[in-house]
Amino acid sequence: MKKNKIVITLGLIIILLVAIAPIIARITSYTIKTNGKLYIVNKLSQSISVFDLYEGKELLEIPITTTPHQPITINNEQNLVVINDRDRTKNVRGRSLTIINTKTDKIEKIIDFKQNLTRDGVVDFQKPNTIAVVTSSSHELIQINIDTEKIEKIISTGQSSNRLLALHPTKSIAYISNFFSGSVSIIDLNLNKVIKIISCGLGTEGIAVRPDGNEVWVTNIKENSISVINTQTNKITHTLTTGQESYRLNFSINGRYCLVTNSKDGTISVYNTNNKKLIKIITLRGKTNYIQRFLFHTPRPVRLLMHPNGLYAFVSNSNADEVEVINMKSFTVVSTIKTKNTPLGMAIVE
Repeated sequence: MKKNKIVITLGLIIILLVAIAPIIARITSYTIKTNGKLYIVNKLSQSISVFDLYEGKELLEIPITTTPHQPITINNEQNLVVINDRDRTKNVRGRSLTIINTKTDKIEKIIDFKQNLTRDGVVDFQKPNTIAVVTSSSHELIQINIDTEKIEKIISTGQSSNRLLALHPTKSIAYISNFFSGSVSIIDLNLNKVIKIISCGLGTEGIAVRPDGNEVWVTNIKENSISVINTQTNKITHTLTTGQESYRLNFSINGRYCLVTNSKDGTISVYNTNNKKLIKIITLRGKTNYIQRFLFHTPRPVRLLMHPNGLYAFVSNSNADEVEVINMKSFTVVSTIKTKNTPLGMAIVE
């Protein structure tokens, strides 16, 4: 009888440990101190978390009535513009922008449009109150003044399923990734027209311009590859192999490295941009074995954001509800930020 009680007690202890282990294991481990506020879009929570990167704590959570996707800062970081995927109350997809004051962290207004905007294709146009977005149905780049709430310019991309856009740092040129067309549209913003369409690969998705402006790197998510485009000749010079579902990519602040999120692999590939060599693969916890998967959930890295100080990169791990912080010298995960449900896009205000 006594032996049975011991067995039952041990069984209950094991069950309790199994139940609380994931909770203990997933407690946020944030150990760095750096400047700025990190804005994290939580898609399924329909909110934006504001995280203090020095104090290592969440300052507040801003509810968004629409489903938010991608934020950017404009007007010298005074405003946060969030592109929204769907207004569930109106059952309308991707037709609005939420404008947030970064001083007060309050929503100033929501701007509605007739066009279906892409979920993530938005950039600061480097003019006061002006952004550029791409549309998902009419296949256009549109220039918007968020102060007047007016569309100032519309340019056809000439391709279908526009996803993301990136601007050349010194020239009036925009580069747009086109998922279904498997291509990149190059638009002259002075001539207001497409000057070149470059075929890349199946599922052209992530796109970024190297800080020196010499190259555009593009992920082909269905081919697990990167197309490297020379911006002088507008031709592909290299095709690099990535992990599975190379979703997004971004360059280090000094331009020496390019990081790529392999969403299906649960890894981040690091490339030397000069010799185009893969120098490291960062594997997120939860990928190695079944015990890790139980404790941490299978990782799914999706978005990448570089801190302006060049010391850290932030990776949204949407399946684990975390943002992983990568040290840009050692290329290792050094901290973790716990988020709400399904973190996606991020922005920093210093």
